[in-house]
Amino acid sequence: MAMLQVQHLQKIYSTRFGTMRVQALRDVDFSVEEGEFVSVMGESGSGKTTLLNILAALDKPTEGAVFLDGQPLAGVPDRKLSAFRRDRLGFVFQDFNLLDTFTLRDNIFLPLVLARRPYAEMQAKLAPLAEMLEISDLLDKYPYEVSGGQKQRAAVARAVITNPSLLLADEPTGALDSRASMKLLEMFRRINENGQTIVMVTHSAIAASRSDRVLFIKDGVVFHELRREEQETDDSLFARVNEALTMLSTGRLVG
Repeated sequence: MAMLQVQHLQKIYSTRFGTMRVQALRDVDFSVEEGEFVSVMGESGSGKTTLLNILAALDKPTEGAVFLDGQPLAGVPDRKLSAFRRDRLGFVFQDFNLLDTFTLRDNIFLPLVLARRPYAEMQAKLAPLAEMLEISDLLDKYPYEVSGGQKQRAAVARAVITNPSLLLADEPTGALDSRASMKLLEMFRRINENGQTIVMVTHSAIAASRSDRVLFIKDGVVFHELRREEQETDDSLFARVNEALTMLSTGRLVG
């Protein structure tokens, strides 16, 4: 069984009095294997953010189901959802979501503090992670004292320090310049090579070309898919992603 299974998701939003209905997701169906790095692309309004919110257990589908390690997200009681997200899911956001009154160290420790883990365990988890993400010498600084790329790497550390089953990333390079973006993508690849399963929503063909597989969403369905071929370079996949985006925007791509 795949680590993540998404089965025939539909999501319909209604206005307060039901006078208008918007179908954000029509029939989304895919799976993600353990250790995969999957990107999700699509135009604004295609349903990417809605899909990510459902995978993050922040929203519920109108129909369909999501399974993580065989467990249906719909089966997690509301009172246990916060703990489920903290322990099983990691999140990386475009705008970092770091607390300015906390040092980077304390921001990274936050999910472990909430889980009441011993300080010695937190320190043991942080040391190799900070070294890999190249922020060891920044841990006592505050978010406003470091660059955007360094903030995002601290946010990645916070997301993966709990060893989540699934790392969800929402436009993680969106607020970064090109140099910081490339550095972050290099870190994502290292994390993935260490076994972390990643699902990333992105508008960036460069970011998507670092993944194993790219899903294209259009009008609420997975319309097209690209898989990295054996020995395929990032540049080659980047070219194929751009070609698919062009054909998707002109209506010449057949799902």
